[in-house]
Amino acid sequence: MRRRPENQRHPLDPGRGRGVPFDSRLRRLTSTRRIGTLALFPRAIHVVVWIRLLRPLETVSRERPTLVKSLPGTLLLLATGCSVAEPSAYSTLQPVSDYGRLVLDVYGDLFWWTAGIFVVVELLLLYALVRYRGRDGDSGVPDQVHGFTALEIGWTLIPAAILFFIAIPTVRTIFQLHGPPPDPDPLEITVVGHQWWWEFQYPELGIVTANELHVPVGRTTHLTLTSADVIHSFWVPRLGGKRDLNPGSENRMWFTPTETGVFYGQCAELCGTSHANMRMQVFVDDTAAFEEWVASMRQPAVPDSAGTMTFLISGCAACHAIDGSPAQGKVGPNLTNMGRRTTLASALIENTPENMAGWLRNPDSVKPGAMMPDLNLDDQRIDDLVRFLEGLR
Repeated sequence: MRRRPENQRHPLDPGRGRGVPFDSRLRRLTSTRRIGTLALFPRAIHVVVWIRLLRPLETVSRERPTLVKSLPGTLLLLATGCSVAEPSAYSTLQPVSDYGRLVLDVYGDLFWWTAGIFVVVELLLLYALVRYRGRDGDSGVPDQVHGFTALEIGWTLIPAAILFFIAIPTVRTIFQLHGPPPDPDPLEITVVGHQWWWEFQYPELGIVTANELHVPVGRTTHLTLTSADVIHSFWVPRLGGKRDLNPGSENRMWFTPTETGVFYGQCAELCGTSHANMRMQVFVDDTAAFEEWVASMRQPAVPDSAGTMTFLISGCAACHAIDGSPAQGKVGPNLTNMGRRTTLASALIENTPENMAGWLRNPDSVKPGAMMPDLNLDDQRIDDLVRFLEGLR
């Protein structure tokens, strides 16, 4: 290849030596010379590295040295926010079920593969930047070389092989999680999504409840998922992944809880005005606590009070059911043993008399778009209903 005369300057060669600005030296570097390994890194990568990382640091160190001095402290401060000692309610990084552990194992495999790729690529990049940098005494424009067949075949086959090895555990886990539950005698629960609350049916136990799901620790729970209106998505991050609830069809998922506690869930499919307020709680109980809960739901207490009649004549019974009473509505949540629940309005607010009264007085102010109508109840009726509902335990 014909070389450029020594006295003729290349358009991207503004100067040489220590006095040349950093960006000019970078442009010289990215014009490439006869090197083999540098062909692995397109010029665009070098330019991005300089613009995003090296140039800001050079400018800051020249114009704002105090910022550079404060950088270690800033990084340390950011690191303190990464503690996982207390897991977030919606974290998937500390699972409490076999389902969650299987998914986290796949994420772990992907992380280490990508971390290894990152380290190798960055080491090659740094080697090329140092080994083939512009030096004092360089003259002319480096020889321009195009094409490297062996390298091009390599960088095609190596990523394909990596994707193959990543796909093996991923596909295996997908088939495992979509297969039948490992326990031949799981607890069967039907989950029905509504705008914007959850209905939980225990067909084998004859129990129907809402928004707070109780399951025993150590026993596989098998969920049958469907929707009464639009598409929803069942998601309790620490117990397992997301699974859609579709109108007119059924999905299934299973998990075996490994720890007792209260775990939070959320609809993960945009389903209307109060999608973000469609929450739930899953209570993983020990065997004795779960059996006690089942017994209380099978023999609900319905106090005989002024609130009972108020509930029946105020329109509440048209939508809600209370086992053991004449109220058998199917439109809204089943309110059996409502006083035992810890939350109201699909786990949106704490179950207290004050919150209950506010919810009855104006549902839409608590949950925008709520299907529960404002019945224009006076204060006396609200007080009677609060005492009645809080007494259902």
